[in-house]
Amino acid sequence: MTERQRVGQLLMVDCSSTGVSSATVAAIQRYHVGAVILDGTSTAGRQATRNVTDQLNRLAPRRVGLFIATDQEGGLVQRLQGPGFSAIPSAVNQGQLDAATLQGDAQQWGSELKSAGINVNLAPVLDTVPAGFGSNPPIGDLYRQYGNTPNAVATYGLAVARGMTDAGIDMTVKHFPGLGRTRGNTDTTDGVTDYVTTRQDPYLAPFRAAIRAGVPFVMVSTADYAKLDPDVPAAFSKTIITGMLRQDLGFHGLVISDDVGIARQVRNYSIGQRAVAFVAAGGDVVLTVDATQAADMTSALLQQANLHPNFKKLVDAAALRVLQEKQRKGLLA
Repeated sequence: MTERQRVGQLLMVDCSSTGVSSATVAAIQRYHVGAVILDGTSTAGRQATRNVTDQLNRLAPRRVGLFIATDQEGGLVQRLQGPGFSAIPSAVNQGQLDAATLQGDAQQWGSELKSAGINVNLAPVLDTVPAGFGSNPPIGDLYRQYGNTPNAVATYGLAVARGMTDAGIDMTVKHFPGLGRTRGNTDTTDGVTDYVTTRQDPYLAPFRAAIRAGVPFVMVSTADYAKLDPDVPAAFSKTIITGMLRQDLGFHGLVISDDVGIARQVRNYSIGQRAVAFVAAGGDVVLTVDATQAADMTSALLQQANLHPNFKKLVDAAALRVLQEKQRKGLLA
């Protein structure tokens, strides 16, 4: 691969769940983007979704397939609906089931995704909202938590992860190091800060359990963490990604950012800076829900790699991790 092609493997851009836009086409064909997220809720059903994913796959290089992802958590966050897709209950309700039953249900949900051409699910949520915490806009207010203790979240979140993994779906635990104790949603609010999480925090337990179970993706939040690295969002923090996630927890898989495209939390960073800061911190896959940003992100990553040999090593190492996971999933010819 050329350096430009390797950089493309580090980007995940949006594609409407109902059709492929010209911006997504350009991102894949011109900027060699290696991953796409189906964004926005579709009620058109499984076959209509398969038509979209088939079109995306035809755009990809013959020898290197795409990661095609979606947010299929359940409840208020179920992007793919309609004929052929189960109505998935919220995580709160999933957490009321027997764990073995939930794992079996998740395998069925995963089978539906796989037959629709999806190979990555940006779930499960492993954030813990403590009992009595009050309003928690990103997680608790949307019923996205499996329970109110790290143990419950780990038990039911991993049941979902195992079930969908059994169906052949790569799972993505999120939002490291946790959004369950914040008062704002990073997508719609800036200055979102967690003031309590520490490097050895008990609320990291679900993520630790998922890593030990071999989950392939971990998503890092864009919130600030006052007791970890108060100067930058988690997705741009070497302390959090390289120090905590890679070294402390021993994660060797793919680190993906939460959205850094239109999230209000990162609006003070240029588009290019967002991509560079994430990779410099140790990340692998930059997620933007604005496919038109592929141009600026590609340019910034290439420029940084050309100017700084150590950054180029990070780019190449991240691209290798992406390709190794694609090889494992049968996406490399």
